[in-house]
Amino acid sequence: MITAVPERPRLRLIEALRESSPPSPPSPPAQEVRQATTRRQRVLRAQRDVGMLIGTTGLLCLLGLVMVLVASTAASLADYGSPWSIFERQAFYMAGGLVALVVGMRIPTQFWRRVRLLMLAGGFGLLVIVLVPGIGHTAGGSSRWVGAGLFRVQPSELMKFALVVFAADLVARREQGLDTWHRQWSELVRPLGVIVLTAAGLILAQPDMGTAVVLCCIAFGVLYAGGVRMGLLTGSFCAAAGTAVLWSLSKPYQRQRLLSFLDPVQHLTSGGYQSVQGFAALQSGGISGSGLGTSGAGWGYLPNAHTDFIFAVIGGQLGLLGAVAVIALVGLFAWFGFRVAARTTDRFSSLLAFGITCWILSQAVINIGAVTGMLPVTGIPLPFVSYGGSALVVAMLATGILIGIGRRNVTEAFEAGRRPPRRRPR
Repeated sequence: MITAVPERPRLRLIEALRESSPPSPPSPPAQEVRQATTRRQRVLRAQRDVGMLIGTTGLLCLLGLVMVLVASTAASLADYGSPWSIFERQAFYMAGGLVALVVGMRIPTQFWRRVRLLMLAGGFGLLVIVLVPGIGHTAGGSSRWVGAGLFRVQPSELMKFALVVFAADLVARREQGLDTWHRQWSELVRPLGVIVLTAAGLILAQPDMGTAVVLCCIAFGVLYAGGVRMGLLTGSFCAAAGTAVLWSLSKPYQRQRLLSFLDPVQHLTSGGYQSVQGFAALQSGGISGSGLGTSGAGWGYLPNAHTDFIFAVIGGQLGLLGAVAVIALVGLFAWFGFRVAARTTDRFSSLLAFGITCWILSQAVINIGAVTGMLPVTGIPLPFVSYGGSALVVAMLATGILIGIGRRNVTEAFEAGRRPPRRRPR
C-alpha cells in the first residue's frame, strides 16, 4: 500500500510567500530601452562638445599668456620701462575676456538677434569714426583704434561680431523656398554682399586686409550653412578674391607685401624682413624647441613677436611639437564648434554657431599661414593667443555664445526623451 508523503513545512512556506508577493513589474519594451539609451548618448555627446570647447579655449588662453610674457620682454622694456607691462595688460584683457565669455554664455541668442541692426549701425559708425584724423589712433601705418590707454577699441573686431549675427538672422529668415539661383542671389547673396563689401571697403581704408578677408569668410560660411548653391558661392568668392588682388596691386604698401610674400629673401630690407625672421624663429626650434625665454625672437629680432607673429615664437621656443599642439587645439575648437552648430534645433542659433566657428578658424588659418609663408602677411592676430584687447574680448564673447548654444543643446537632449506624465484615472 502506497501512502502520500506529507509536504515539508519549508516548501509550504515558500509557496505561501510566493502567492502573497506582488507580481513583478513587466520589463520595459525594447523600444523604450533604445530611446533611453539614445537620449543618454545625445546628452553625453552634447556635454562633450561643450567640455571640449571650454578646454581648447582655456588651453589656448593660458598658452597665450605665457607666450606673450616671453615674447614681449624687449618691447615692454623699450616702451614702458618694465618687462611686465605688456603681460599685465594682457592679463587685464584676459580677465575682461572671461567676463565677456560668461556674459555670452548667459544671454539668450534671441537678444543678439533683436539688437542686430543696432550693432551693425554702431559698427559702421565706428568704422567711419576711426578714419577721422585726430580721433583714430594710428600704429604701424594703420588707423585701427579709437579710445586711449587700456580702453582702446578696434571697431573692425566689433564689426565681425555684428556681421555674424546679422548674417545668421538674414539667412534664417529668408532661406525657406529659395530653390533657384536667382532667388538665392537676390534674397541672400546680394544683400549680404552689400553689407560685407561696404564694411570691407572701410576696413581696407585703414588699411587692414586681414580683417576684410575674415569678414568675407564669415559671410561665405553662413551662406554655405544656409544651403546656397556652391556654384553661386564659388563665383562670389572668385569675384571677391579678384577684387582683393587688384586692390593690393594698386596700393604701394600692399603691393610690397604681396611681392615679399612671393620672394621674401629678395625683399629682405623692405617687406620681407619680418617673414624671413619668422622663418628663422620657426627653424631654430627644431622638434622640441629651445626652451621658454631662450629664443632671440622675444628680444627684438622679430618684429611684432607678441602680436601677429607669436606663432613663430611658439615654434622657436616650443618647437614643432608646440606648433602642432596649437594647430591641433584650433582644429579641435573648429570641429566641436561645427558639431554644436549641427546639433542645434533653432535655425538662427545653428547659423550663428557656424559663423562664429568660421570666424575663429579663418582668422587662425590666416595668421598661421602668414607666419609659415603660405599666405601674405596681413597683420591679423592669432585668436586667444596673440596680444590684444578688443580682439581677445570680442572673440571670448563670441566663444561664450557658442558655448551657451552647446549648453542649451545639452538641455534639449536631456528633455527630448522624457515621457509626458500619465494622467490618473478618475
